[in-house]
Amino acid sequence: MPDIHPTAIVGPGAELGKGVTVGPYTLIEDDVVVGDDSKILSHATLESGTRLGKGVTVGRGAVLGGAPQDLKFAGEKTYLEIGDGTTIREYATLNRGTSYAYKTVVGKDCFIMAYVHIAHDCVIGNNVVLANAVTMGGHVVIEDFVGVGGLTAIHQFVRIGKQCFVGGGSKVSKDVPPFILAMGEPLQYGGVNFVGMSRRGFSEEALAQIKRAYRIVFRSNLTRKEALAKIRSDMELTADIESIIGFVEVSERGLIRG
Repeated sequence: MPDIHPTAIVGPGAELGKGVTVGPYTLIEDDVVVGDDSKILSHATLESGTRLGKGVTVGRGAVLGGAPQDLKFAGEKTYLEIGDGTTIREYATLNRGTSYAYKTVVGKDCFIMAYVHIAHDCVIGNNVVLANAVTMGGHVVIEDFVGVGGLTAIHQFVRIGKQCFVGGGSKVSKDVPPFILAMGEPLQYGGVNFVGMSRRGFSEEALAQIKRAYRIVFRSNLTRKEALAKIRSDMELTADIESIIGFVEVSERGLIRG
C-alpha cells in the first residue's frame, strides 16, 4: 500500500503503485500514474497526464506534467513520461507535450538536478545528467549518457548526441554530435569525451577512430557532404562511426563550430 502523508492531496483517479511514499503538502491530480517504490517528497505537484516508472524520486517543490508553455497549445490531452530509476530534484519543472508529439519523455536512470526545465515534446534518453538550472526549449532531443553542465540554455529543436558532455554556462543553439566535449563561447567542438567514455568501457582504439572521424568533420575544411564521403571511403564503418555519420546527415540546425 502507498504511504500517503495526511496533508497530501491525491486525486481519486490517480494510480499509485506498491511501496510509493507521498510527502507532506504534495498534490497528485487525477490521471497520474506513479510506479512501484517511487518517492514523492513534500510540496511536489504531479499534474494530470504524468506517468512515472518504478523507483522514481521527485524532489521537494518539483512540478511535473504542467501545461506546455506554447501559445499553440489548445488543451489537447498530452503526457509526461518518466522512466524507471530517474531522480528529479528540487523545483524542477517538466511540461507535458503538445499535439506535435503528444508527450514529453525522460528515460531511465536520469539525474535531473534542481531548477532544471524540460519543455514540451522534449525527448531525454537514458542515463542523462542535467545539472542545476539547465533550461531547454521545446522539441529538444538529448540522447543516452549525456551530461550537461549547470546554467546551460538549450534552443528549441536542438539535438545532443549520445555520450556527449556539454560544459556549464553554455548557450546551445546548434546540434552537438555524439561522443564529444562541447565548450566555449560560442559553443564549439572541444575534442572527444575521453574520460566519460573510457569510464563506460570504450577502448582506446574506438576513441582514436572517433577522434579521426571528427578531424575530418571539423578540421578538414570540407563541406559536410564531402566530409561524410571521406569518412565512408577512408574509415572502417563501425557502429560508432555510423552513429556519427547518421547524426551529421540529418542535422537540420547545423553543427556547433569546429
